[in-house]
Amino acid sequence: MTKKIIVVFLYLSSVTGIYAQPRAFNDIFPNISQNIRNAALGPEGYVISSQRANGFQIIGNSRNCGLDSQIVNNVLAGNPGYLVESITVIPGNPGFASLLDVYNALGNIQRLSGRLYNSYTRNQEIPLFEEATRVLSERRTTAIPDPPPARILPRSEIVYIRLKDANFGNTYYRGEMAIIQNGLRYILTNFKSLSYFFVPVIREGRFIAQLYFEPIQEGILIYSIAGADIPEIFASRIDMNSAIAKRLAVITAWASEGIINTN
Repeated sequence: MTKKIIVVFLYLSSVTGIYAQPRAFNDIFPNISQNIRNAALGPEGYVISSQRANGFQIIGNSRNCGLDSQIVNNVLAGNPGYLVESITVIPGNPGFASLLDVYNALGNIQRLSGRLYNSYTRNQEIPLFEEATRVLSERRTTAIPDPPPARILPRSEIVYIRLKDANFGNTYYRGEMAIIQNGLRYILTNFKSLSYFFVPVIREGRFIAQLYFEPIQEGILIYSIAGADIPEIFASRIDMNSAIAKRLAVITAWASEGIINTN
């Protein structure tokens, strides 16, 4: 009897050890081309834009992809007309950063302010978000400070954010964090319309950006997908692919630098 218990214990220990190991990039994206893989693991990452009218091309829900389907489906449920997908990896040895590090990086909302992007119309680099702060709730948008770094990773959390956007003025987002699969999912959804000169361009809940972070053998994977539904009258006047891509790029860079700076 004692021998059987020991055998079972050793078996369970070996199984636990196998599944405790982080996945490799190829385990999550087994069917992508070498060019896409090289870009994703490179310094700039991989980014692709697509439109509903031309048919979306989404790596995150391709055959045999190792991502939880809800990561992509949450964005597609908003019926976006425009979509941007990106894959990047913060290089590092396995274990160099934890999900707690990711969570604390995402908690530092104020560091989103002042991050630059190249403005085509102004022909210079300007801050995309001139101000960034937490607010109390959707109903009470009074600014509150970021909390100190957490010592325990919560299973889920909702935060509310105000970003003073270079194009849309004050914009308001609900940030939903949750532990799913092997990583941390972060969804940003606008809970007020994004307006240009007081004209609502993207209605409430019509912009969704979802980021998924997972420690993998090559470092920290950041898979991002963002979509927007916008009336055609505005879409014909705005480069929506660029508008979504630059916001996703700034948010991804903010998260990446935050994770690196915690280590």
